[in-house]
Amino acid sequence: MKPHPPPDSAGAPVSVVIPCYRCADTIADSVASAAAQTRLPAQVILVDDASGDGTLDALHTVAATYPPGWVVVVAAPVNGGPSRARNLGWEHATQPYIAFLDADDTWAPRKMELQMDALEADPGLVLIAHRMAVRERGAGPVPLRPPVRVTAIGRRRFLLNNPFPTASVVLRRDLPFRFNERFRRVEDFLLWAEIGFSGYRCAKLNQVLAYWHKPTYGAGGLTADLDAMHRAGREVRHELLRRGLVTPAEHWFARSVGIVRRTRRRLLLAMRSRQTGVAS
Repeated sequence: MKPHPPPDSAGAPVSVVIPCYRCADTIADSVASAAAQTRLPAQVILVDDASGDGTLDALHTVAATYPPGWVVVVAAPVNGGPSRARNLGWEHATQPYIAFLDADDTWAPRKMELQMDALEADPGLVLIAHRMAVRERGAGPVPLRPPVRVTAIGRRRFLLNNPFPTASVVLRRDLPFRFNERFRRVEDFLLWAEIGFSGYRCAKLNQVLAYWHKPTYGAGGLTADLDAMHRAGREVRHELLRRGLVTPAEHWFARSVGIVRRTRRRLLLAMRSRQTGVAS
C-alpha cells in the first residue's frame, strides 16, 4: 500500500497508537491504511520499543512522507513490550479517542468513519471494536455486509473469550485504565475486561474493518504457543478475581470455558498435524 498525504478534510478526533518493534518492513503499510481512512484520524503515534535495529530510522522516514505533525515518533528508552509501548503512546495522545493498530496489521478505509458514527450516535459508549480477518497483504478490503449493526458487549461475553482484537479498538482517552505492563501476553484482554467489568459500556460492529497479514496467534500449530496463551489467560482470570472485578462463580465459569477451548484447540492441532503428515 503506497503512502499518501492525508486529505485536508474534517477528520476524526482520534489518536492512533502503533507500538513498533523491528517493523521496518511493514510499518509503511500500516500508517498508509490510517491515512486512507474516509474519516481521517487527527494524529498517528509510532512508538519504537527500543528495537535496536533500523526501525527508528524507518519510522522517521515514514513520518516525513506525511504533513508535519500528523505522524509523531516516540522512542522508548528500553524495551518494555507492547503494553508499555501502548501506554507511552497513550501519554502522547492529544485527541479525545485513541485507536490501536499493530505495526503489521492494516485497516479497511471506512473503519474510522463507521466507529465514529457509532460513538457519536451513542455518547455513553466508551469503547467500540469490530471484527477482523486474516488477509493477504495488498488484497484489498473486504466488502461491507449491510446492514451495519452495533451490538452491546455485556459482562457475560467477557467470560467466554476476548471479544475485541487489539487493532479493532477505539476507546476514550480519559478512561482511568492502562495496559498492565506486567503482562506480555493477553494484556489487551485484561484491559478490555477491566473496562467492561467496571461497568463501562462497550460495543462491537458486525463488520470486518481490519486485517491480520499473518496467521492469528497459535494458528502456526505450535503447542508451546497455545500453552503460553492459555497460561496468560489463566493469569488474567486470577487478576480479575483478585481485584474483585469478577465473582468466584464467574471465575470458575470462565476457567471451565478456557479448559474446553484449550482441549478443542489441542484436538485441532493434532488433526492438522496428522493431515500434514499424510499429505507429505
